[in-house]
Amino acid sequence: MLKKTLSAAILAALTMPVLAQASDDVDTRWYVAPYGSFVLTDSNRGTNDGWGGGLAVGKMLNEHFNVELKGFYQDYGRIYTPNSGNVNMGGGTADLQYYFFRDKFSPYAVIGAGAGNTSSPNGDHIGFIGEAGLGFTYEICDGFFLRNDVRYRYNNNFSNADGHTDGEDFHDMTVNVGFVIPLGDKAEKPAPRVELPVVRPTPVADCSTKDDDRDGVNNCLDQCPGTISGAKVDAHGCPISLEIKGVEFKYNSAELTPNAKVILDGVAGSLIAYPLKNDLDVQGHTSSEGTDSYNQRLSQKRSQSVANYLKHKGVSNKLTAHGYGESRPIADNNTEEGRSHNRRVELIWLGN
Repeated sequence: MLKKTLSAAILAALTMPVLAQASDDVDTRWYVAPYGSFVLTDSNRGTNDGWGGGLAVGKMLNEHFNVELKGFYQDYGRIYTPNSGNVNMGGGTADLQYYFFRDKFSPYAVIGAGAGNTSSPNGDHIGFIGEAGLGFTYEICDGFFLRNDVRYRYNNNFSNADGHTDGEDFHDMTVNVGFVIPLGDKAEKPAPRVELPVVRPTPVADCSTKDDDRDGVNNCLDQCPGTISGAKVDAHGCPISLEIKGVEFKYNSAELTPNAKVILDGVAGSLIAYPLKNDLDVQGHTSSEGTDSYNQRLSQKRSQSVANYLKHKGVSNKLTAHGYGESRPIADNNTEEGRSHNRRVELIWLGN
């Protein structure tokens, strides 16, 4: 029954679509993963259940797939035969992991294939290893994970203990517990250019053909000249909202990245210079990965982080923060481009 359940889970994972481009939050550093193992051995081995451990080296390819090379050593204790003695196995596999979603808790399915050497009083037996199972990671701190998985293992040693060629087939179950440790610093994107509004002199004639602040409202009708660049305005040229493009946070965190602080420094300078001092609502939004409640909490924390940073930089407008999670998408959450648009922070001028 357990073998059938694991097989169905792996088949479902492999039939899901692969996204060709990694999301902004994907950490593509190489990592190492030390682990310990408990092996529930096939009764045909005639040994105790085993203990052991190993080390994997891997890399995240995109938001769904990881690849790993894994080595292990496991001790099965004494074999119950006339030639009684210790039995152990060492070997390695190449693994492919499929993550159903990436979050603080991230479940995955895994398949692997490789080879192992079983050493016993009857000699050494090299054979094929195939594994399939389910597991999860849990983020303890930024980039450092606890990992646990349960795997069915098929082992064919090609020849039996008597030297015949009819093979030895074993069906074991392994439980692995360990950690995922990234190597090196996480890559940061190049700092984007920040475009600040340009203060232009008031035209002396023919104001209907001029739009000094480039907000789409000519100078004759514009009641709020010098609008901050990129802001949406009403029919009178007064700002309604501003999407702060390029503001990013550390993975699953409300901590601003260094690039985000550079962008917010420019926004803060523009708000300080702009004479309109309406109250501002800082609104945070997420894409649809993760649960509704988790996205709601994360967007609230991120909007509050932006509001706190702008206040710290001297913005005198009254600032409030609200998180809307994934409830207000502006693009298709089924594409990476759409999800990137949905992960945003906006300023809303209250009273206009």
